[in-house]
Amino acid sequence: MHDLSATFPSIAHDSGGLPLYRVVKRSLLRAIESGACPAGEALPSEATLAASFGVSIGTLRHAVDELVAEHILVRRQGLGTFVALHTEDRFLFQFFHVERSDGLRGAPQVELVSFARVRIEEEEALALQVRPGDPAFQMDNRLLLQGRAVIHDRITLAANNFKGLTERRLRERPSTIYHLYQTEFGITVTQARERARAVAADRTSARLLGLPAGAPVLQLRRTALTFGDRPVEYRVSTVNTTQHDYVQLLSRPV
Repeated sequence: MHDLSATFPSIAHDSGGLPLYRVVKRSLLRAIESGACPAGEALPSEATLAASFGVSIGTLRHAVDELVAEHILVRRQGLGTFVALHTEDRFLFQFFHVERSDGLRGAPQVELVSFARVRIEEEEALALQVRPGDPAFQMDNRLLLQGRAVIHDRITLAANNFKGLTERRLRERPSTIYHLYQTEFGITVTQARERARAVAADRTSARLLGLPAGAPVLQLRRTALTFGDRPVEYRVSTVNTTQHDYVQLLSRPV
């Protein structure tokens, strides 16, 4: 990021009618998505960025504030503003919403059950915006909470987005799967859409969760999105809610 004029070009006279802070935000997102601002690295100072964009500190700060609220950037007291890196804490806070019924919350222990290269089926293809029959990776994970098998995840990825993914890389990853996507494949999950329904456990989920086939379970269908709302992961989570709940914090509109 030595050439700031190339990474953060002046936009003061090229707003296209949009508020300047939104143009700044869009430029910052482009720099992050392209890898010009890598995950985990610090941005230049607010004064330097504002001067490069040709905008006021207030305008720059407004754009940064929104990206912090969206978990794209993170401020570290006394150190500056950094491109957010997917960590276990971030995954637990932003993307994992199952906790024990008494409120006990913790990171799951993940067991990789299977990994295969497959031809993607219609449901997954529709969610990932690819064609049925395209190559894909599919994995099954069992998630344990407080030592109890609670969740069966089936994850599908379009193979073209994750070239070189192997079972070994999955097993040996040092952090969450979203950290793996971000650091090894340049794909940052920014948000996810989920749909929930009550279903009867199929034989695979029942076996992995220690339930009788047909037992009532919660099923979550999640499409994880990267920049530009582009889908990158489709996940079907089957949750044993005998002792655990799905909990989501809803904030008040401002």
